[in-house]
Order: sequence, then structure tokens, then C-alpha cells
Amino acid sequence: MNFLLSHRARAIKPSPTLTVSALANKMKAEGKDVINFGVGEPDFNTPEYIKQEGIRSIENNFTRYTASSGIKELREAISDKLKRDNDLDCNPDDILVSPGAKASIINVLMSVVDPRDEVIIPSPYWVSYTSQVEMVDAHPVLLKTSPLYDFKINPKKLDKILNELCNPKCIILNSPNNPTGSVYTRNELEKIAEVCLKHKILIISDEIYEKLIYDDLKHVSIASISEQVRDNTIVINGVSKAYAMTGWRLGYAAGPTEIIKMASRIQSHTTSCVNSMTQKAALAALTKDDGSVETMRKTFEIRRNYLISEMSTIKKLKFNIPQGAFYIMPNIGHYIRNNKKRIRNSVKFCEFILKNYLVALVPGSAFGAENHVRFSYANSMENLVEGMKRFKQALEDMEN
Repeated sequence: MNFLLSHRARAIKPSPTLTVSALANKMKAEGKDVINFGVGEPDFNTPEYIKQEGIRSIENNFTRYTASSGIKELREAISDKLKRDNDLDCNPDDILVSPGAKASIINVLMSVVDPRDEVIIPSPYWVSYTSQVEMVDAHPVLLKTSPLYDFKINPKKLDKILNELCNPKCIILNSPNNPTGSVYTRNELEKIAEVCLKHKILIISDEIYEKLIYDDLKHVSIASISEQVRDNTIVINGVSKAYAMTGWRLGYAAGPTEIIKMASRIQSHTTSCVNSMTQKAALAALTKDDGSVETMRKTFEIRRNYLISEMSTIKKLKFNIPQGAFYIMPNIGHYIRNNKKRIRNSVKFCEFILKNYLVALVPGSAFGAENHVRFSYANSMENLVEGMKRFKQALEDMEN
């Protein structure tokens, strides 16, 4: 039987990052020695103290539904965390715990965006932002950024594009950024916030990588700029990246009461709540510390420094130095323009290097950054060394 699928479903494309990982894993299962730089999750195990709390909750039969917005003690712990780490005063009732940061974002979008509204998304962007905006029948408006300014929003360009739009509703800001690794300074955030307040658009600030920052930088939440900005911002965060809990599925949104209340109502009719065991494990993650997070951060910084050193030896490869997250996104434009293998875009480049050199990368086109590829250095040093050796060989062979 042929079904008439919705325009919404037909418009949504598969996640390129998950597609790359699935293909790499399939090739590995076939016995091929694939090195996967496409994965967007820490290669560390969840810290033991967090796992034990999850196990304990099962043994104590804490396995039933919870309040849709999350158990009170977890929302209190998130409130304390926001005050401790981000200088944000947030009532626990203004926090929604969701099954992953993705769910937090789409719950918020469904709460504030109407069909044909416009959502500003700086490009390059995380692959799901545009799809999620389209899923709520709104229009993603891409704000192109430049590597000359570390792929960060130019406030003047933001102001200009907002003046030209008909129904601007909000902007999605991501710092530290996936895929570029860019980290905004307080001064930069102040200028962006000023434009957003001028045009009365909501700021959705995705801060999921906040614990993974390098070069002695400190994460600044745009919501901490002022009370006025805080009241105009939804902070998105979670435990996936910092605590190596990607599979546990827990994110959260914190912001104005009326938005969080509506987002919680929407969640009550979709996923109901985050599974109870994960909530207890996340509570442990946010209230205890065995040094695991800092150990991971330092390890990622060592790996980042290695890739920077290696890529610096490739004269025709351009790249910006990432200061957060665990990605680096080199510009391969020279090799796309100058090869005899009919490789003319980042997708074909990634197919070529995966098939012939067993290295999995994500094409920059997935992030709105053609002529780039994204490396994830959430991988062992052994794989980084071998992977870079293969990558260099691929670039050399493309020119010959």
C-alpha cells in the first residue's frame, strides 16, 4: 500500500553525522580497519560514580514515571549548577528536563514558533538545527559567518538581516560551537545580545559543550550578560558531552516561566518524561565530582593540540584553531579544486577517503560549510596518529 507522507516528513533529511557513523560501523563489522572521525560523542566511559547511581536507582525500584518536567531534586541541582557555573539565578520551576538536548530545543521551538516564523541560525551550524526548525513549519534563515572572524556572528550583519525579515522570532546560538569549536567571549556576546533585544527576538543558547574549553578560556553564558538578557534567553544544556552520557539521554532547558511551562506541557504529550534511572544518574553527575570531567577535558586538549600540529604541516590546508568542543574543521577547498579524480565537493571527498583510505569524516556541506570536513577528536591518540597519516596520504594522492 502506498501512503501519502506528510510534507514535513518528506522535507527532513537523515542526520549526516549519524549516517557517517553507521556506515563506518558497518564497514568495521565487515572487518575493515576504519578510523571514525565522524562520531560526535566522547570516547570515554560514563564515570563510575554516575553509573553506580543509575544501578542503585534500579535496585531501589525507582523505575516509574516522574513529573514531566523532571524530578524536583534534579531541577534543584540544575538550578544550583546554573548559579555556580554560569552566575544565573533560575527557579527550579523554570527548568525542563528532557530526553536529550535535541528534545529540549524542539520543545522550546514548538512553544514559541508559529508556521512561517523565521529562526536565525549562524552557519556553519549543527546539523539538527535547520531540520528542527522545519519540523515546526518555520523557516531557518542562515546567517553566514566567516573564518576570518573565527566563524562567529557579526552583530552588524545580524542587525541587517533582522531588518530585512518579516517574522523573525528567535536565534539559535551555540558556544562552544559544533562544528567549528569557536567560543564566544563576553564582549562578543554583549554585542549580539544588544541586537537581539533591539529586535525583540528570543535567544536559544545551546551550551552543551561548556565544560570542554581550552587555552585557559572560560565559558560565558549569554544569559548572564544582564537580567534583561536572561529574561530573553532559553539556556539549553545537558549531561551528554561533559559526563560521557550520550546514551543516557538527558538535556534541559532553563528560561522564562511561560515558555518552560508550555514546553513542559508539550513534552507531557510526547515523551512524557526522561527515564527515571537517568534522572538519578544525572543528579549524581551534577552534585558530585571525581575529577573525570577535567581528565576528559585535558585529554581532549592534548588531542586537539596534536591535530593542530599535524595539520599545520599541510601547506595547502587551512583551518581555524578550535577553542572548545572536540571538533576541528579544516578547509579542503584547494584539494577539491585541484584533483583529477572528479571530486568536486565535500561529500565526494568524504566518500573517496572512506572508500580508499578507511577514514570516516563528515562533509562540511552537512553543516552549511562546503569545502570543509569535520574531524572529531573524540578518539584515541593511536587512531589520531594513524588517521592523520592516512589523511595526509589521501591529500597527496589527490594532487597526483
